[in-house]
Amino acid sequence: MILLSAKPVVQKRRAELLAKTDAIKKRLGRAPHLSVILIGDDPASQVYVDRKANAAMKVGFTSETIRFPKDISANAVLKRVRELNSEKKVDGILIQRPLPPQLREKDVSLWVDPAKDVDCLHPENIGLLVTGNPRFMPCTPGGILLLLDHYGITIEGKTVCVIGRSAIVGKPLASLLLSRNASLIQVHRSTPDAASLCKLGDLVFVAAGSKGLLKRNWLKPGSVVVDVGIHRDGAGKITGDVDTESIADLPMALTPVPGGVGPMTIQVLLENTFTAASRQG
Repeated sequence: MILLSAKPVVQKRRAELLAKTDAIKKRLGRAPHLSVILIGDDPASQVYVDRKANAAMKVGFTSETIRFPKDISANAVLKRVRELNSEKKVDGILIQRPLPPQLREKDVSLWVDPAKDVDCLHPENIGLLVTGNPRFMPCTPGGILLLLDHYGITIEGKTVCVIGRSAIVGKPLASLLLSRNASLIQVHRSTPDAASLCKLGDLVFVAAGSKGLLKRNWLKPGSVVVDVGIHRDGAGKITGDVDTESIADLPMALTPVPGGVGPMTIQVLLENTFTAASRQG
């Protein structure tokens, strides 16, 4: 089995991004700036936000984390987002998911200025993506493609299977794969005999949020598997949506969890923020 680690990709691209950041500082008179809003005290979200801030610092960006208690009103968060939308020094805005119940996703997705929506969740940016004119890359799907490109894995002409249909991963990933001339199969919890369909895939992308869902009988030998899932067991071990023990002896390529898709997601967030800063300049 070949492991598709994100480490060499991230090291290369962050070195390139740091050089470009030094150049844009001279033109703008400041560094690209990312503002992240964190609502509540979910431990996983706090870890993700800290990693984003640390990554931003390493490429020369400035960043801030704006924290709200979990019972904050939707109007209070909206007011702060509007302030960030109007601040010229702010290039990218991200509202960390998951959201507390008083904030409805269909409302929150409209709050961030599309030109600063570096998470690529605004309906305008999703529309541009689907029509082949993306303003930004969706962070996780975009990171997946960068990872596959680095390892020379061809998408064009391949049969691909996407497991999951979330607005953050499954749906935008399907659009990007179609734009790369792949033949697409997409399965979800209501798909009859999903395993048989998945087994047709030369490349399989699992983003179902279900620990150990993808097992040996879902795959054909020689396939490439991208695991987007992330779960933590009682002992603190991090695993994904793939049952790695059942496929350990298959000749295939697999993204590790951790160390695969996660770092690539942050990388695309940084590159989107740089793109937003470049356009402001």
